[in-house]
Amino acid sequence: MLRRFRAGAHRSPLAAPQYAGADTIDITSSAFGDGGPIPQKHAGAAVGENVSPPLRWSGVPAPTKQLALVIDDVDVPGPKPLMHTIALIEADRRSLDEGELTPGADGVRFVKAFGHTYVGPAPIPGHGAHHYRFLLFALDEPVPADVADHKAFLAAIAGHVLARGALTGTYER
Repeated sequence: MLRRFRAGAHRSPLAAPQYAGADTIDITSSAFGDGGPIPQKHAGAAVGENVSPPLRWSGVPAPTKQLALVIDDVDVPGPKPLMHTIALIEADRRSLDEGELTPGADGVRFVKAFGHTYVGPAPIPGHGAHHYRFLLFALDEPVPADVADHKAFLAAIAGHVLARGALTGTYER
C-alpha cells in the first residue's frame, strides 16, 4: 500500500536555495558507483553490517572551514526525506575509509539525525528500491559545537554553503 508514496528529493529541506552552492565537489566510493546498488555490508543493522562505505572527494574550495556529510533516504513514505546521518568533518580531509564513519573517528563529529553515528540503508521491505544520497557540503564557517540535532544543523549551515556534491546509491529489500 505504501509502495507508491515517496517523499522525493524536491521535498528535502536541503533543496532550498540557502543550501545551494556550486556543484563542484566530486564524491566517489569504491563500494558502489553513482546510481548503483549499495552492498549489504553497508546496509543498516536490521539487514546488514551497518559499516560505512569508503568515500573520497575532490573539488573542495580553498576557503572551506568545515565539511558536512548528510546521508538521506529520499524515498521514505513520508512528507520529506529522512536524514540518516549528519557528520561534520575537518576541512582538510579528502576521504573516509570503510567503517571510519563512527563516533570517536579523528576529525569527525556527529549531529543527531536518525542516530548519532552512521545509519545505513534499511528501507521498508517490499517498498522497492530507495535512493540514498551522500551529500557533502563545503561550509564557509564551522558548525557551532552546541548544535545537537538536525534542525539546529540546518539553521547553522543555511547561507554558508560554498560548494556541494552528491553520490547516490540504491538499496532494496
